[in-house]
Amino acid sequence: MSTYAPASATRPGRPRVIPRAASAATPRDEILHAAAELFVNRGFAATSTRDIAEKVGIRQASLYYHFAGKPGILAELLELSVRPSLEKVERIERECPAEVPEAALYLLALIDADTLATVPHNIGRLYRMPDVRSSEVFGEFEPALQELTAAYGRLGAQVVSGPVAATVTTDQLGGLLIQAVEVVIRIRSRGATVTPAQARAIAATCLRICGVPEVRIARASVTADEHLYPGTMIRTIGDQAHTSK
Repeated sequence: MSTYAPASATRPGRPRVIPRAASAATPRDEILHAAAELFVNRGFAATSTRDIAEKVGIRQASLYYHFAGKPGILAELLELSVRPSLEKVERIERECPAEVPEAALYLLALIDADTLATVPHNIGRLYRMPDVRSSEVFGEFEPALQELTAAYGRLGAQVVSGPVAATVTTDQLGGLLIQAVEVVIRIRSRGATVTPAQARAIAATCLRICGVPEVRIARASVTADEHLYPGTMIRTIGDQAHTSK
């Protein structure tokens, strides 16, 4: 999506300032991890590529062998906060049974909660930060966020009750639903961990926003498990929630 293409990762960089410890992480991953922590805690504008390089333990020049600059790093981090959820929308819509349409919205919310709960350093906070939102990178990322919001609205519109439908448009409903899931960001901002039970409660809340009766919410949860577990669609939270039933 972004026009900020990373520099080649195959060229040898200058020697590391700090010897690299044995790790499965690649230098590129280490840069992303360090940048995520600095951007979230210090701010995007206040963080330099020198700061990132020093945190990784490499020379600043070596960073440019992996990324063209700070905007490219931010672009990749922003993608990590929405792309895993967005890539699963088509499968959700295809595989959820038509007789239980609530399961599709429930599952999207659960997957999205998982994404936001497991990305490093709570990087879901980034697209809320003023210095990020005012950047050119955010303008290129925003269509992906809008696409995910539209998916929430589309799935919500399939199950919304008459009284709720009379008060909000599909676009507004999508915004309400994605905001309900983004409570994960606030939970993590307080230093807490999002539990499987909380993730399921968030998914159920999305259905309640649509006016879905409790009996249908319970069926949506069971249907999501029966039709779409196990597998790779849901990682930590989904797998734990399923096995803890």
